[in-house]
Amino acid sequence: MILVTGATGNVGANIVRQLLDAGERVRVITRNPRTRALPDEVEVLPGDLTRPETLPAALDGVDRAFLFPVFGTLDGFLDAARQAGLPHVVLLSSSAVAYPTPGWIGEQHLELERAVAASGLPWTYVRPDAFMTNDLAWAHQIADGGIVRGAYGQAATAPVDPRDIAAVAVRALLERHAGKAYVLTGPQSLTQIDRVRIIGETIGRPLRFEEQPREQFRERLLQGAPPPAVDFLLDMLASMDGMTAEVLPTVEEVTGRPAFTYAQWAAHHAAKFNSTPA
Repeated sequence: MILVTGATGNVGANIVRQLLDAGERVRVITRNPRTRALPDEVEVLPGDLTRPETLPAALDGVDRAFLFPVFGTLDGFLDAARQAGLPHVVLLSSSAVAYPTPGWIGEQHLELERAVAASGLPWTYVRPDAFMTNDLAWAHQIADGGIVRGAYGQAATAPVDPRDIAAVAVRALLERHAGKAYVLTGPQSLTQIDRVRIIGETIGRPLRFEEQPREQFRERLLQGAPPPAVDFLLDMLASMDGMTAEVLPTVEEVTGRPAFTYAQWAAHHAAKFNSTPA
């Protein structure tokens, strides 16, 4: 039995599907099992990483677990996992932990990695770069006028498809890649301007990126994210302005197939970019 936490998220939902396709028994925990749409084959238990009393039942009979990062609340899970004798945990982390200066995001994930290591549980860390799905935040602007506004349009990253993140995590779970830390990128270095262009080509509409002053864009981001996370993102974009992002072969090395391109990801989500704004 494999426990998947964060099973309705961008990565977790793909992990559940891929494990089922591999013939594995999958259990998930959720705050309200009645309101979550999950495949019928999945065992769904009420549970929450922030409620340690729910975790012994969730871990009963489990021999591997995918652990979604919830900052500041993993001690309860790790204690329950030790008591249950969990043989292997795969932690979703971030590529920021490997930066020369990890910044706020990297330090948050490093704290989780250190907690997992200190627990004594056999572990694998999956450290993705920026998710391609972060660009779904552009959908409203694309549907409502075709102009994406942001700062540092020439900043390059190598965003990765959550399907690929999930595929690496699944291989780590199935083959028990204990002691491995996988830094994942997509197959291309792309600026924000590049990515807006590719979405436009994919959905057959003329789109463009419009540069905003940093402080104006920062104020908009602060409506949905804490200041340290916003400043980390903006500093990271500033550091990559006019640069080429590093592209790593990890996805193909672990899974045996090429990573999804940004155009393939955009095609997979084309309906979301074509939807009419409310």
